[in-house]
Amino acid sequence: MRLRVLRARGGMPRFILVLALAAAACVVAAQDLPMPKLSIGMDKASQPEDVAVTVKLLVMLTVLSLAPAILIMTTAFSRIVIVLSFLRSALGTQNIPPNQLVIGLSLFLTFFVMSPTYDRVNREAIQPYMQKSITFDQAIHRAQVPVKEFMLRQTYAKDLKLFLDLRKEPAPKGSGDLSLLTLIPAFIVSEMKTAFIIGFYIYVPFLVVDLVVASTLMSMGMMMMPPVVVSLPAKVLVFLLADGWTVLIQTLIAGFR
Repeated sequence: MRLRVLRARGGMPRFILVLALAAAACVVAAQDLPMPKLSIGMDKASQPEDVAVTVKLLVMLTVLSLAPAILIMTTAFSRIVIVLSFLRSALGTQNIPPNQLVIGLSLFLTFFVMSPTYDRVNREAIQPYMQKSITFDQAIHRAQVPVKEFMLRQTYAKDLKLFLDLRKEPAPKGSGDLSLLTLIPAFIVSEMKTAFIIGFYIYVPFLVVDLVVASTLMSMGMMMMPPVVVSLPAKVLVFLLADGWTVLIQTLIAGFR
């Protein structure tokens, strides 16, 4: 079937005129629709409770803005992302896997590792507060306890003692007596140490592959050929034969148990 495009005066197809009229009708109809309006104002508080609610709202907004930093500093994310970055560097694959995939995998592994801790926070702090059985201050105190216990299990005693001495604080009797300002930096330093130790063990087998490939090429007189051309597929093959992803992820998760 042959379609004929009818044209109006001036050579414009009629269906374009129809579309233009329909768009104009939509604009006119949209002008009659009520549009939402959002207003933020500051009024004089009539009761002390109003001030308390406002302060709590500001605190919550501040916490939400610092959520990425809190996720990095108080969870398993830093160790996981550093180890995965070491693996990519040891393989020599440059941007494979890409940064988005490394960070995404690190986030989901972090949620998997932290789920018991956050379940306890939800059970002991958030749910009682939502049911109005405890106050906001009590909820904050209860929420800190599981997080502190998790960080304390992963923190080296030497690093914790370092920051306690820097702040001139006495040795705490338990995790409840330990300040977050002392525990968080000690936890981060310990996580970086552990991640670098794991990164060293990751590098060793790939370094052996590089040395073997370089020695083989030298013995064959192929000095002009870059060793990475042969060592890269060899390292990928060794990593796959050893089921490297499963072993690495299992080791990472087991380190937090």
